[in-house]
Amino acid sequence: MDRTPTGLTDDERTALHELQLGVEGVHRAYGHLLAFHHAIGRSMDHFAAAEPLLRESGHTAYADAIRDDHLPAGVVGDRWSYEVVEAFESGFLTDVTAFEARARSDLADGQTHVAERVQQQAWRERAQD
Repeated sequence: MDRTPTGLTDDERTALHELQLGVEGVHRAYGHLLAFHHAIGRSMDHFAAAEPLLRESGHTAYADAIRDDHLPAGVVGDRWSYEVVEAFESGFLTDVTAFEARARSDLADGQTHVAERVQQQAWRERAQD
């Protein structure tokens, strides 16, 4: 879609841009949350690998602690990292994404990147002068 949104005030265009940047930031945070989830999974694999080594070398108390306390434990309260990811996805991420889409639908007929479109048009017009 190459048209510039018309009928928006500067404040409306700026507000939509800020909402878009906010949603983009939430998506970026979601990526960090996924990286956290993957890092925790890899770390737990290392703990799981250490358990039999500790057991075989006679350190059963440490092996039992890994098996009984650390591997089944949650990373936030009793929740595993995948549960934190799922809660974020179905809660905050969904909520703010839907909110931004509703505002964009109401103010700009659903058009994305309204500020960038105005800038793009201005720069193209300037280049043609």
